[in-house]
Amino acid sequence: MLVELTNGLTAMGHQVVILMPLGGDVSYTVHSTLLRTDHTVLRETDFPYADVIVSNFYTTVPVAEAASSNGKGVHVRLSLCYEPLFLPENEKSFPSYHITPNLIVLSQWQQELIELGHGITGSIVPVGISAAFRNLSIRHRLQEPLNITAILRKEENGFSWHREQSYLVQQLDAVKQNLPHVNINFISPPDEFYSSPSLQAMKASGKYRFYTPPNDAELCYHYNCADIFVSSSSFDTGSLPGLEAMRCGAALVSVYSGGNLEYARHEENCLLSYRYENRLASDVARLAMDHPLRARLARQGEIDSAGWTWENSVKKLEEAVLRFLSGSAAQQPRASARSRLSGIFRTGKS
Repeated sequence: MLVELTNGLTAMGHQVVILMPLGGDVSYTVHSTLLRTDHTVLRETDFPYADVIVSNFYTTVPVAEAASSNGKGVHVRLSLCYEPLFLPENEKSFPSYHITPNLIVLSQWQQELIELGHGITGSIVPVGISAAFRNLSIRHRLQEPLNITAILRKEENGFSWHREQSYLVQQLDAVKQNLPHVNINFISPPDEFYSSPSLQAMKASGKYRFYTPPNDAELCYHYNCADIFVSSSSFDTGSLPGLEAMRCGAALVSVYSGGNLEYARHEENCLLSYRYENRLASDVARLAMDHPLRARLARQGEIDSAGWTWENSVKKLEEAVLRFLSGSAAQQPRASARSRLSGIFRTGKS
């Protein structure tokens, strides 16, 4: 999402500088200016002068605010996740939401959550879907058993409990036991799969098929091979994979995760359940055995997903940033419709 937003702003004529610490990986094509520091920790002195300074993770909020306080730009926080609920150091991440009132969130659920906890109403910039994802209409040509597909991420040395992956595997094992003719497929990012002993052991068991698509084109293909796409995450501010799968014509079975209520409607374009209902396996089995229902939900899901574009996301982000700049006009005389934005990224991927 960060790459799509920054590339989109650059295409609109804004000067975007992505500030990254030493050691950060860039795994996607970036059209904006990439400024690497010579330290693994960002410092206030690393920031160029800009109209707007965008922080996107709780660890980067204090240094972004320090740069803003030194007159380098208006500090806007882009909250891609609400960290206090599922990450360590919530004694640090929770009060970080008191630092700036200029807040961007991904969904109404996230907006309400932060408003309840902090009194700040964030501007919503929704997730989008790349034009690379579309229905290729190839399922009828595959001549394979029913394909049930989900995404599995690396659990070692990471924070993935909210994805409920053990529950996901247990539920899909139950489906396979009752419907032995189906295929159970998992999609994993290549770098995560090849550095995860647990994922490699699962593949070696022979019970599942694993795919490691290196780009969106191949990921689109695997979405298109899926008859049913399953999401078990119980906490997501945007929940993009389910939306992408819908766009590619897969029928979605999902656990309520908060942010997915933006697009998921039970019995209308997907089957949706709360985690406590323990209904994931039965919902998957229901769609596996009811082809007309599966086709109806998949068709409606594809239709509903059409309005979710990155162009719309970028437009909403620009509108929100210009509102923040307008509100700070007295303190920020350099603000203009052609803004200079300095984004900061924690060590990791951009």
